[in-house]
Amino acid sequence: MSKSVSFALNEEQKEIQQLARRFAREKIAPAAEHYDRTHEYPWPLIREAQEMGLTTMVVAEEHGGLGLSLFEEIVVAEELAWGCTGVSTAIGVNGLAYLPIKIAGTEEQKQEYGGRMADGQLASYCLTEPEAGSDVAGIRTTARREGDKYILNGSKTFITGATVANFYTVFAYTNPEQRYNGMSCFIVERDWPGVSVGKPFHKMGQHASDTAEVIFDNVEVPATHRLGEEGTGFMTAMKVFDRSRPATAAGAVGLAQRALDEAIQYAKGRNAMGKPIWQHQAIGHMVADMAMEVEAARLLVWKSAWAVDHGVRNTTISAFGKAYAADKAMKVATDAVQVFGGYGYMAEYPVEKLMRDAKIYQIYEGTSQIQRNIIVRELFRS
Repeated sequence: MSKSVSFALNEEQKEIQQLARRFAREKIAPAAEHYDRTHEYPWPLIREAQEMGLTTMVVAEEHGGLGLSLFEEIVVAEELAWGCTGVSTAIGVNGLAYLPIKIAGTEEQKQEYGGRMADGQLASYCLTEPEAGSDVAGIRTTARREGDKYILNGSKTFITGATVANFYTVFAYTNPEQRYNGMSCFIVERDWPGVSVGKPFHKMGQHASDTAEVIFDNVEVPATHRLGEEGTGFMTAMKVFDRSRPATAAGAVGLAQRALDEAIQYAKGRNAMGKPIWQHQAIGHMVADMAMEVEAARLLVWKSAWAVDHGVRNTTISAFGKAYAADKAMKVATDAVQVFGGYGYMAEYPVEKLMRDAKIYQIYEGTSQIQRNIIVRELFRS
């Protein structure tokens, strides 16, 4: 009888999970309210995460990182998000920024920038623009070739980690007329002339994670900093999505699990009409639905990561996981507020923050609507 399918973590994966869980519950969760209220960048937590290797999970061991599988990465991502999704996003964006280097970079580029991240540098991923979010091909940033360098012009917006990054992975058109086949990706240093970063945006949630605009004004980028061949940037971006969406969805699962845990704890201690509120069917069934939705989301996300690690095309299952986990994180967080009643609406209780933090999962890394577009396209692919 085949034993190739298993829902159990091996001993090494359990150790990684417990390491992340302790960090989330002992360090991140107690500080979450502070960073949510102050909007400060969580430097102490980021530095500790760097020491643990959590900002270099996707970097191969030979390049200075932990070299985790995607499945192991999502196990960690869920635990960190349980503590605070703003903090977990601030940690995780470094892996996202490195993915184009991992996918399309040379051995020298991987060694150089993986090593820099291992030494404490931070990175940011620059794709979204004011008029190009869901429509990746709609970007307007250009990189014009001049001898052994490119002249980069354009602006990126909603860039996570922009204000603290030491370098960026940036997508631009090297041949705008070619559209999908005319986009390229570059590594751009923060301190190069012409690179400027705006002030952090004031957001609904995930206040511990900075988000800002990055502007490139006649930035000279050496040709040695291009990732892959000219014209391969769009395909690199699509490959990044297939790998990054499971990790993002795992964050949504972690938030949903936290909301469920808070709702259960509150429903045990809150009495109404002579008994704990979980014993009232209206509340008990709501919590039961929340638990089913969290577990279903987790299994979809696990499968989407498993597919990558086993060389299986994961575009459809990744879209399943991202859309379902994001939508259920929003629903479970909203239901948790409902379980708390009036107290759930108050900022002194954690579910109010969870509800605000959850919304972005339905938007970034591809909206829930875009995920459905992808699913339809794949279902009807001839």
